[in-house]
Amino acid sequence: MQFRVWLKGLSPMVWRRVQVPSMMTLREFHGVLQVAMGWDSIHLYQFIVHTVRYGSWELTAESADIVLDDLKLRKASRFLYEYDLNIPWEHEVRLEDRLAYAPRTRYPCCIGGDGNCPPEDSGGPQVWMERVDEALGYELDNDFSTVLEFIQEISETQSFAALKDPERAEELRETLFRIEDRKALLGRPFARRKVNERLRQDEHLTLMYQQM
Repeated sequence: MQFRVWLKGLSPMVWRRVQVPSMMTLREFHGVLQVAMGWDSIHLYQFIVHTVRYGSWELTAESADIVLDDLKLRKASRFLYEYDLNIPWEHEVRLEDRLAYAPRTRYPCCIGGDGNCPPEDSGGPQVWMERVDEALGYELDNDFSTVLEFIQEISETQSFAALKDPERAEELRETLFRIEDRKALLGRPFARRKVNERLRQDEHLTLMYQQM
């Protein structure tokens, strides 16, 4: 079964395309989505399929041990996957196709995607987008200009003498720390090869049990 999943409320879009066995359970699928999207499975989750909720037992939802094929999904069917229910990250999931098993392909696998996964506990779509805008704002330009000035001075003088001045060295250190902090706000970059490596190592089977 080939699914396309995307995070609702974000622009630009954060999405992934995965292929999984039709006999996989929703609980296992939860683990796959955690790996594919880039989450850490530290919060409760639920699926809402045909108005029925499946997910973490704390939610008094139906068991997520139901097999995907038993959901009787038709091609183009859509359902909701919610993660971190305090300020929910809503993922829309669409069944794109039912494909023949490819003998040389190991399932589950990720075959496409784009967009950084937001950091855990980042306050939901609206708050995170505001933080990203702030991280990429004018102050970042100023910090890059500061670093560039140091590089140009070192290049022109062929010397690191500028860094021997304690005040200037501290200025550069603080600037680099700010740039690193802004990088963390941008979330976890998507790398399909890395996702598939984690799936081959069965990390989804570990993550699916971190929140029952």
